[in-house]
Amino acid sequence: MISCRFRLLAPAIIGLSAMFSIAAQATEEAPRVKFATSQGDFVIEVYPDKAPKTVANFLQYVRDKHYDGTIFHRVMPNFMIQGGGFDASYIQKKTRDTIQHEGRESLAKGLKNTVGMVAMARTNEPHSASSQFFINVVDNAFLDPTIIPPGDPVPRFEYGGRVYENVPRANLVNAPQLWGYTVFGKIVSGMDVVNKIRVLPTGPAGPLPSDVPRTTVLIQSATLVK
Repeated sequence: MISCRFRLLAPAIIGLSAMFSIAAQATEEAPRVKFATSQGDFVIEVYPDKAPKTVANFLQYVRDKHYDGTIFHRVMPNFMIQGGGFDASYIQKKTRDTIQHEGRESLAKGLKNTVGMVAMARTNEPHSASSQFFINVVDNAFLDPTIIPPGDPVPRFEYGGRVYENVPRANLVNAPQLWGYTVFGKIVSGMDVVNKIRVLPTGPAGPLPSDVPRTTVLIQSATLVK
């Protein structure tokens, strides 16, 4: 009887071990990018399982050395720091085509605009992200995509302190103000450097009217390290 029990348990133990091994492997495979800046280094871990198109786009810019020589051109101490688009002369770098917004997908998989999380910058058009990214330095829940309740029409929807009833679903799905921003990674080391950047004095520079660090924060290199 004892030997039978062990024979029955053995496959379960092996299966359980395999599950843990797969989970560990998935965690280990999250790519990491080291940013060396004039203020110090930090590392971003990205999640292709949660925002695949966004991560692929970001990593291609890293491989193309697009970020090398760019600056953090927008710094707001109670909001975020943004970079990846302008060189040290405040000339905007040429980018590839914009990418599809994946904010709702990444939110559904647990990625939110909280401290240390990294998201794609964009214009008011949801599918306009290219190379620029930002790092949240406070919790910015208002940047998260808005969850749309089930139904068509949606029987009840609350937004901005107002209640809407029987709204066609397409009106909500396509409303630009409800898309939010796609989170795709997080700072796993060097948050002290991010916080050092966030408090730098700012002002206008080049074509930018405000929020530019008076001390240039240069991205010397962005390198895939994992």
